[in-house]
Amino acid sequence: MVNERISTLAHILVNHSCKVQPGEKVMIDMFGEDKELAIALVKEVYKVNAFPFVQLTDQLVHRSMLMGTNSAHLDVWTQIGLEQMKQMDCYIGIRGSENISEFSDVPDEKMSLYSRTYSHAVHAEERVNNTKWVVLRYPSASMAQLANMSTEGFTKYYFDVCNVDYVKMEKAMRPLVKRMEQADHVHIKGSGTDLQFSIKGIPVISCAGEHNIPDGEVFTAPVKNSVNGVVQYNAPTIYNGFLFDNVRLEFKDGKIINATANNTEKINQIFDTDEGARFIGEFSLGVNPKINHPMRDILFDEKINGSFHFTPGQAYEEADNTNRSAIHWDLVCIQRQEYGGGEVYFDGELIRKDGLFVVDDLKALNPENLK
Repeated sequence: MVNERISTLAHILVNHSCKVQPGEKVMIDMFGEDKELAIALVKEVYKVNAFPFVQLTDQLVHRSMLMGTNSAHLDVWTQIGLEQMKQMDCYIGIRGSENISEFSDVPDEKMSLYSRTYSHAVHAEERVNNTKWVVLRYPSASMAQLANMSTEGFTKYYFDVCNVDYVKMEKAMRPLVKRMEQADHVHIKGSGTDLQFSIKGIPVISCAGEHNIPDGEVFTAPVKNSVNGVVQYNAPTIYNGFLFDNVRLEFKDGKIINATANNTEKINQIFDTDEGARFIGEFSLGVNPKINHPMRDILFDEKINGSFHFTPGQAYEEADNTNRSAIHWDLVCIQRQEYGGGEVYFDGELIRKDGLFVVDDLKALNPENLK
């Protein structure tokens, strides 16, 4: 059964997410030790007469590289990675780890340097903008622990949430895309949250299995200087191996002027990475019908149905508000009743209440209609 699910996932990644065409070069970038999906992807790429290239990275070795790196080393590391990425037409990034906190003791200045150089140039600029790409986690005992589930139970859950009907989801998203394209003023209210901003003139993108697996979100970006108010996130999140909780951000004219969390000093160090780190690069509504609770993994948590994420840092080129940063940190707030509820308004009209869409043209996105 698991092998069939792996084959189904590989088929989705190659044919739906990346739409690989004959003769295209496909980078399969695998972090972790489980090779089953990588092997299935190689076979699936060959089936469409394309060329697979596989990069295997061990996290313990990668940590050792980060611990000793410096700017001169990272300049060369980045040049090599950038040249390789420029050769690719498609990118499938698989992130599996037995220890989600493997990089937690890498010094902040090393992680920040890596983010500003290699990650920014190779991934944020080249891969995101110039390849057909998709990224995903792969189930492990570490992920099962984060989700507070058995390894077997989490593996079943993983394939359930990843192998959903993305064609049906994309169709249901179209009215929300239209509403967001026509909207100017957004007002979000909830427990500890009273946030207002404009999305006027910013493109809107539906995500139904093209770039992330699992998927299920519709995103845009706020007009850069329009954000005012406060947001209290209620989903715990891991950034550079450190667990953040109770993140609260206060905005004035687009900029984060006050940030607190369980480690206020550390979170402000992240927001001081560069000027753009204190501005928002993405606003998104999550709709995956089978993802209900946070598991401290953003590729899952940002798709939680009834949630929104409001992302400090780099804006995506396809929904660009001009903000530039070495970071892009998807912080999530769940607005279903069991998480305190909340409301989303577009131009004064109530669109979603307590995590459920309340206008007729958007009700197809509620969980009971997407399963």
